Amino acid sequence: MTHPTDFPRDPHRPALPAHLRTALWLAGIGLPVLPLRASKLPVGNCHACTSSKAARPCRCGDRPNMKAAGPCQCPAPCHAWAAATTDPAVLASPAWARAWRQAGGVAYHPGGGGLTVVDLDNSKAVAWARQALPATKTVATTRGEHWVYLGTMQSANGVRPGVDIKSLMSYARWIDVGTGSMAVLPETVRILVVREESTHPRRGEVDSSSTTRATWDRSVATGCRHTDTFIHTGLERGLARITACRDEGAGSKAYGVARFLANQHTTCPGPCGLEILAQRIIDAAVSVDVPEAYAERAVTNGFGAALVRAS
Repeated sequence: MTHPTDFPRDPHRPALPAHLRTALWLAGIGLPVLPLRASKLPVGNCHACTSSKAARPCRCGDRPNMKAAGPCQCPAPCHAWAAATTDPAVLASPAWARAWRQAGGVAYHPGGGGLTVVDLDNSKAVAWARQALPATKTVATTRGEHWVYLGTMQSANGVRPGVDIKSLMSYARWIDVGTGSMAVLPETVRILVVREESTHPRRGEVDSSSTTRATWDRSVATGCRHTDTFIHTGLERGLARITACRDEGAGSKAYGVARFLANQHTTCPGPCGLEILAQRIIDAAVSVDVPEAYAERAVTNGFGAALVRAS
């Protein structure tokens, strides 16, 4: 693969900053990119785009692809990953020029390019990945490795020791083209985020000992015909499908998962601990911004549909 620094230079135009040349090359292969400072952080927002937070949008209103979606079309590289673009005219524009002159690196938005990066921060995390995950394109980093998969999902940090997931609403530092061929994003990686969401309270919530945190096991399912492995595998796959609906469809997916899981228990003498499965499905839907009342209604209807069909 040709590296961007190997491109012939037009003698009639001034030389481009090295990081901009890399960025233009990445944009050409479909990866949205942005400049990074030497600290590996995105450049700071302009004055009009300061104080951007999900709970308190900035004066510009944030960009359309941010969680607090807004109309901002700032010509400068503001809002970190949300400013990443494949448009060469934007990347080489005067509004981005200063950022490229001062850049210490290039970042890309994995989700915008249809990718997910499993960021392995140390040797123990790398050893775990080699045992647990299918081989894919691998990029060596200073302390560990990036494993790059085809497919997108919710981003999350600290899903297990030394492991971060970078995909939608996040950026990854560009290092090199890496080695190996990209594999399709496995369910194993999606489940990591589901577990993280289901074992940590959402921001602003208070952790409690309610059924939200309860675990399905034989003590609450004394009349269930199924094994623990069967139940947990089906539940985690269902939760992964719900949380993969980052932009839309999570409520409908929660209904379908509830109906599917309930159908598995229509011949059990019971009890089967279905209230715990229901709460886990609701939590997964709420984690991708489905209103709690809507999620509860969808799960209740899903369970009800299964019972009606079995009657």
